[in-house]
Amino acid sequence: MNSRTDQGVSALTLSCSGCPVARYISHPPAAPRLSPRPFLHPVTTLAGTVVTAYRPADHPHHTGVSVAVPDVDGHNFWGGRTFVRGQGPTELDNHGAQQRQSIERHGADGFVEKLVWRAGTHELLRERRTVSVAQLTGSAWALDFVFRLTNPSPKTVTLGSPATNGRPGAAYGGFFWRAPRGEDAPEVFTSDAFGERAAHGSPAAWLALAGRRWTLVFAGATNETRRDPWFVRATEYPGVGSSLASTRRLAIAPGASVMRRVVTVVADGRLGPGPARALALQAVAA
Repeated sequence: MNSRTDQGVSALTLSCSGCPVARYISHPPAAPRLSPRPFLHPVTTLAGTVVTAYRPADHPHHTGVSVAVPDVDGHNFWGGRTFVRGQGPTELDNHGAQQRQSIERHGADGFVEKLVWRAGTHELLRERRTVSVAQLTGSAWALDFVFRLTNPSPKTVTLGSPATNGRPGAAYGGFFWRAPRGEDAPEVFTSDAFGERAAHGSPAAWLALAGRRWTLVFAGATNETRRDPWFVRATEYPGVGSSLASTRRLAIAPGASVMRRVVTVVADGRLGPGPARALALQAVAA
């Protein structure tokens, strides 16, 4: 069932073949320092295992599945502290928020919506977001997440990360999935790398995060997305993102757009590289 507010549909349940697999919240109540933004949580396997974490104690600004950027022209759309060159993580009053402008389509299989990224009264970006779900097998389904960021202003807007601001290895910002913490750190592997250290910071067609009872396989579905390095955490906390600004700031000219598409396989059980690769190819093709 969908709930409504005066701004339209505020919460959507996404389903595969009648089985609920994800909940999307478009108008979350959140403190400004958490950079309020729409998110997916809970996301579950077909068997019902939850594979997202929402506002965990270690990072309360992590909100399931979302698009978050720590530096948009100096404004924090990630939440929490801002990394300042020569100073480190610093509490600043510079947080932005993502707000829905309209929803074009919605149903059990997905939705299309328009968002605006604002810092105070300043509109920095406009976004068109398309999210859909599809069942792949009896134990796996795919979440297809596409976002297009457009610069509505007459000047260039740049996106950065702690890495571009002086913190090596911290190029987070873009599509980000916070997974739940388990008894053991999940396995991390790609087609040619095994382990968190080997996979982190490198581009790959797909990357898997495998827990005891679940496996997530993230696949870049456009050439631009596949060129972005993966940001991976497994030992400190389980999370995967696709880095928009890894070694240098990403500039968006006036009226221009950048688009990324990540398709995530959500599977029951702990998969190995062979099955993970097969499902990633199937999901992107679908």
